[in-house]
Amino acid sequence: MAFLFSSLDFQPDEGRLVLSVPALDFDNAPDLMAQFLSHIGASANETQTDADIHTWLVDFEGCRLMLRAEHYSAAMWLETLDGAGNEELAFLANWLGKSL
Repeated sequence: MAFLFSSLDFQPDEGRLVLSVPALDFDNAPDLMAQFLSHIGASANETQTDADIHTWLVDFEGCRLMLRAEHYSAAMWLETLDGAGNEELAFLANWLGKSL
């Protein structure tokens, strides 16, 4: 099954790639996050769940990124850590953008 998102927004100055995921809610966020990681070939190293946000430390092609999901905004986003990872986010933005 392909990962379903309705739009994406690459914000290179902020080191962020935001996906709009209309089906996202608090309960299904971990499943959708795992599906997204599988889709891009990444893996979760650590996971954390707070009152309104899920945060996962992930590895994509040897690059550490933070994946977050918030049900209020129906959004999931990848963030760079310590300024590293913009090339990987640019690649993902381009590749995922072809799916729209």
